[in-house]
Amino acid sequence: MKRIPRCFTEAPELDSTMSTEAVRERHALLINPFYAKDSHASFGKHVLTPTLALTSIAGATPANWTVEYWDENLLQGPPPHTPFPQVVGITVHLTFAKRAYELAKWYRERGAIVVLGGLHVLSCPEEVRPHADILAVGEGVMAWREIIADIERGAARDHYIGSFREPYADEPPPRRELVPKCSFLTTTSLNATRGCHSRCGFCYLSTKGLHMPYQTLPPEQVVDQWQADESPCAVFTDNNLGSKPEYLRQLCFALRPLEKIWSAAVSVDVADDPSVVREMALAGCTGVFVGFESLSNDNIRDQNKRSPNTSTYAERVKTFHDHGIQVNGSFVLGFDHDDESVFDRTIAWVEEQQLECATFHLLTPYPGTPLFAQMESENRLLHRDWNRYDTAHVVFQPKRMTVEQLQAGYEHCYERLFSAPSIWRRRPDDWRSVPAYLAMSYLYKKSNWYWHLLIQNRLTHLAWLPLVEFTRRRHVQFRKRLETTSTIGRSSSVVSAGV
Repeated sequence: MKRIPRCFTEAPELDSTMSTEAVRERHALLINPFYAKDSHASFGKHVLTPTLALTSIAGATPANWTVEYWDENLLQGPPPHTPFPQVVGITVHLTFAKRAYELAKWYRERGAIVVLGGLHVLSCPEEVRPHADILAVGEGVMAWREIIADIERGAARDHYIGSFREPYADEPPPRRELVPKCSFLTTTSLNATRGCHSRCGFCYLSTKGLHMPYQTLPPEQVVDQWQADESPCAVFTDNNLGSKPEYLRQLCFALRPLEKIWSAAVSVDVADDPSVVREMALAGCTGVFVGFESLSNDNIRDQNKRSPNTSTYAERVKTFHDHGIQVNGSFVLGFDHDDESVFDRTIAWVEEQQLECATFHLLTPYPGTPLFAQMESENRLLHRDWNRYDTAHVVFQPKRMTVEQLQAGYEHCYERLFSAPSIWRRRPDDWRSVPAYLAMSYLYKKSNWYWHLLIQNRLTHLAWLPLVEFTRRRHVQFRKRLETTSTIGRSSSVVSAGV
């Protein structure tokens, strides 16, 4: 096991003896709980951009309320208690459910009304129920408005259901000003769309009871949100920004005049039409996070993923590279058709295609998904310790290798990807792009030993800012050249696509 600072593995201590002042009415505290970090991945990815969930909830809070935002993963200690909040909203996900319950207990014992929401509330409501005064199930923004109104009337229920079928464009914009800008690469995390055209068996979007039709925001609303945050770069945290290529094209037309840069998660089939990729580049896209998942067609088919034949992946990577867009490939390890050869085969492909970055995940059966039901029916689940359902620990019995082999193979993939030889093998062909690529690689991938110092001292934004601005200016010039030709060959960006 690699050395990892304690602050990345253990949540800040809650003082059980601490007394608090009287509850301040109409004061809400929104908390993103601590979760343990994977020692093999980059610690930098956790501070690329803040989650939109809580800032969106804040945006739905009435104007006569005060709101605080606290992310325990910024290593500033436990959440605040002065002034003591009337309402505490805590997002609950699988891997930090235990921590969310600890926080809920601490605030409830001192008089706060605790509201728990998030995907784990939907997938495991009976587990979550004893830890909350109020459960917000499903879409949280609309439910939050009703919750706050009922609390003010003294008539709050213990259970609220929010529908993802309400018009997405009607939601208020997130309150990004509550987030400490100094703590993130950029606070401009954007969602232009909601949902995905795929229902992969292992994905949380396939959770039983989750009905999230695909919706889009008018491009001008996206532009207005970005302009309001005054950041030179943004990260689109959509599940799949390219589900509707024509919408993506319209969005790019709206973003193009801003002369800013951005990255996004897209499915590989967005490269079916190179003209869409070209518009992305002209609009400032410097990187994409692509869920390749597997290089085996059998694995893709088993999970009901709508994806092109894996033999075409390399061609699609080239399409992105030809338009100066770097690629962070996402791969899941441990599918039923994977044996021990999957690790070296995947890494070799990543290096051959010169992917600027890759992200590896151990196959993880999330509660409520078809994959979980399959593993449960086959008696292959090893335990239900949700803390370890983090895609970094093996929690099921693989079919074609041992648990130990799968765990070791996952760790091997990261060790090789983050090695100096692998970083060098994946360098851009254009020598002028190599220094920027190396700067990104070493800051994002090879600097885990000092990320906690940057985060604790709120220097993340300051460390990234010169690289971001250099990239933005370089990309503006790149776009001018791209406008005069169909493609321009592989360029680079120093802003990671790890969204």
